[in-house]
Amino acid sequence: MLLDFNIYQTVAIALLFIWTGFVRTGLGFGGAALGLPLLLFISDQPLLWLPIIAVHLLFFSGLTLRTRLHNVDWAYLRYASLFIVPPAIIGVFGLVSLPTLWLNIFIYSITLFYGIIWLLNRAIESRHKGVDKLLLMLGGYIAGTSLTGAPLMVAVFMRNVRKEQLRDTLFVLWFALVSIKMTTFIMLSVNLHFLIALSLIPIAFIGHYIGLRAHETISKNDIIFKRWMGGGLVIISSMGLWGLISPLI
Repeated sequence: MLLDFNIYQTVAIALLFIWTGFVRTGLGFGGAALGLPLLLFISDQPLLWLPIIAVHLLFFSGLTLRTRLHNVDWAYLRYASLFIVPPAIIGVFGLVSLPTLWLNIFIYSITLFYGIIWLLNRAIESRHKGVDKLLLMLGGYIAGTSLTGAPLMVAVFMRNVRKEQLRDTLFVLWFALVSIKMTTFIMLSVNLHFLIALSLIPIAFIGHYIGLRAHETISKNDIIFKRWMGGGLVIISSMGLWGLISPLI
């Protein structure tokens, strides 16, 4: 499939997968949310990029967790999964059945929302168990549809999981959700673009390695990092939405 892209697009794809790898390990989440909107500018087919991103999530989360499973909050993870997994399964079926235009509008809209709250230094917060459950279910559905539901679920996990265990606990969650998504893709005979995903792993590993090294620095400067990312997401998502909606006006 990559042979269908010209040299400039191929270089852009390589840089974007370095970026997603960096964000995934640097923040502990958000690789898809910060990478998918940009990849859609190159090809507007979510079902091309999402299986590739999913394969990378499985590989790199497994790589990170191979010696970190002792540092996972299994009790809270089991509890939260009761509210996350069922909507995530529903979301996967939405991904393969909804029109591409609707999916792209949905992805850019969700990303624009994240960008605005990060830019304004606002946080998705919950101080009530009922709101926690709602955020987990909504995040699960969005993750099933587009892999961009992480910030909603992270808002709940941050309040219920110790900071030292947060990243590793989230990686287990991402691994489980992506496994469900990939299993559903296989059942529905969706093209996984597996060879393309494998060919991009060495490239994404560059970002993964840099993200591991930068994780502590990013954690200490979380607000500054998110405000810069938020501004970028607002611009990118606004451009994406305008490109989709303007022909319809």
